[in-house]
Amino acid sequence: MMLLTGREQEYLLHAILGAHGIAAPSDFFLWSQGPLQTLLPHDILMCAQLGAGGAVLRSEAWHSVVPDHAQLRERQGQLARLALAWRAGGQRAGVIDGALVHGSVGEGGGSFFALFATGTVDAARHAYALELLLPYLHVHWLALPGSQPGFPGGLGVTRAASARELEVLHWVREGKSNDEVGQILGISGATVKSHLQRIYKLLGVSNRTQAVSRGIALRLLGH
Repeated sequence: MMLLTGREQEYLLHAILGAHGIAAPSDFFLWSQGPLQTLLPHDILMCAQLGAGGAVLRSEAWHSVVPDHAQLRERQGQLARLALAWRAGGQRAGVIDGALVHGSVGEGGGSFFALFATGTVDAARHAYALELLLPYLHVHWLALPGSQPGFPGGLGVTRAASARELEVLHWVREGKSNDEVGQILGISGATVKSHLQRIYKLLGVSNRTQAVSRGIALRLLGH
């Protein structure tokens, strides 16, 4: 698993906490050009809502400095191609044609984000950070006015988490190991691991950090 530096972890926490204050387009703009920009430097953030077949239903560009109109049109034209390449490549966070990309899709559609930067991009580290921030980008951008009606607001969660799963996730967020969580809840570490595996499957994640991040975004955990 990729490890963030202490400073990057501070930036990530600032971005996560700041995302919960997004209630309007102006809030999203300030967040994207503040906390998000600090963690993932970029010139243009392109956001797209995808339909069930992967087509771009709508898109929006966020930037603090007005780019050249020709450049902006070029980026908008790239968006559908990048989304297609991302889906074909296994829907993993990464750099495609110089853009840092990731998204979240389900049967009914989803979201896709592309960050364009002129500077050097640390592909692996930035992709990992974007993966952790994806739930916040997905939830808060699609909650802004303009989203197509009928879009599933969640992140592909197919059932409600059980009370025990939420307890386990809470203590994982507090930094407890499986054995420590087991001692607190009066169950074995192996049982805690089993609960975690079900949580990962439920939330569509692969590790503890991602589970906590997505749990907060879905309001399964307080903040």
